[in-house]
Amino acid sequence: MSDLIPTREEQEGEGEVRYRMLYESDDKVYTRHIRGFFTRVRKYTGLPLLAAFFFIPWLNIEGRQAIHFDLPERKFHILWSTFGPQDGFLLAWLLIIAAFALFAVTTWLGRVWCGFTCPQTVWTMMFMWGERVCQGDRSKRMKLDAAPWSAEKVLRKGGTHAIWLLISLATALAFVGYFYGIRDLVLDLATFDAHPQGVFWTAFFTLATYFNAGFMREQVCKYMCPYARFQSVMYDKDTLAVHYDAERGEVRGPRKKGIDYKAEGMGDCIDCYWCVQVCPVDIDIRDGMQYECINCGLCVDACNSVMDKMGYPRGLIRFTSEDELETGKTNYLRPRLFGYAFILLAMTGLFTQQVVTRSPIEAEVLRDRGARMYREYRGDIQNVYTVKINNMDRAGHEFTIRVEGEEGYDYALRRPREIYLQEGEIYSVPIRVSVPKEQVKQTKHSISIIVQAVDKPELMDRHRTVFIGPKQ
Repeated sequence: MSDLIPTREEQEGEGEVRYRMLYESDDKVYTRHIRGFFTRVRKYTGLPLLAAFFFIPWLNIEGRQAIHFDLPERKFHILWSTFGPQDGFLLAWLLIIAAFALFAVTTWLGRVWCGFTCPQTVWTMMFMWGERVCQGDRSKRMKLDAAPWSAEKVLRKGGTHAIWLLISLATALAFVGYFYGIRDLVLDLATFDAHPQGVFWTAFFTLATYFNAGFMREQVCKYMCPYARFQSVMYDKDTLAVHYDAERGEVRGPRKKGIDYKAEGMGDCIDCYWCVQVCPVDIDIRDGMQYECINCGLCVDACNSVMDKMGYPRGLIRFTSEDELETGKTNYLRPRLFGYAFILLAMTGLFTQQVVTRSPIEAEVLRDRGARMYREYRGDIQNVYTVKINNMDRAGHEFTIRVEGEEGYDYALRRPREIYLQEGEIYSVPIRVSVPKEQVKQTKHSISIIVQAVDKPELMDRHRTVFIGPKQ
């Protein structure tokens, strides 16, 4: 009894206590293949993502892999830019933007991310395709599983698992290639010269993909994905999701030719169960909104095809809102949706501005904080600073350092004549800034220390600091 929870269901005005399993049974889900509008949309949204995932690692930009997360060197090469650990705030910013985008889209269109672009959904679709190619559609797969083992069954099952393993291996190679370097990884594995960590992670992600998309499938969406658990706080009565129009569909039941079921009070649902048979998470949408539903729209395509055959209007199952089912209208201009959209646009704009204006040269200036805040030398007041230069550009450069400050001060700077830094090199250099003593009119004033590349003047970073003199 520990695996059961009590629920109360109303029947004929009386409450009846029944028990439900905490978790679904482990029965295999046999999905029916269907064609329709949302099936095509899933294809057109999934294929570009797959193409980008598998082929971007093979692209080179300026002689380097287009996207390469070089963890040992702590460099993250993304297209024409290179990021370092100091740019971690950009990653945090990007994740916050993604979270708000998820909130906004969920409030508007429900779990369309899960149904159309979630990697678990996309890879499961590929595995189902391999299953269908080797074993046939739903009824044939059920018969094959029920049949005794034979040469044909071994061949069909073996072909299915071979396709699954090939997809899993390609997935693992592409994913690990973003970190290892895809060309190096493939070459090292082919020549048995790969680093043990590369071999381990390739094998790990191969098996993880194989089991997740091949065997766990809907269990991941139901029990492992946290998104299904907190999506309800983002839904409202105007959220567009897959709904069954019970007022139109009930009372449901099978049909025979020559009988006017409308006159007998029957609804449009013929109880064919196609909406259940095509569902990848094995739910019956006619039972109402359920957290397991991923809004993939396959039940909409299945029901519309049945309605076409029966000569009934489409839309018995459709993307709509609770308000539309009750009142016939959906309110699209909602304050919460506008709030999410405004915050999302503002953060995206600021993030884009930060990335576009980001300089690949970073200078950090630390003033000497010893016992003597300044020194007098030959009639000058001197302050000592340490300038730390980080060349994050994809090429080496020679840098100059100069000082700018308030008018009326003649700044002199003692520094190395040449500072050449290779790509990714960090260099610290002490400098001494001098001002004639008679020009120093206040204890503190601001100055700017500027680091600039000689060959590319646009590569420049300016750091404000304080120049300290004697008390006036």
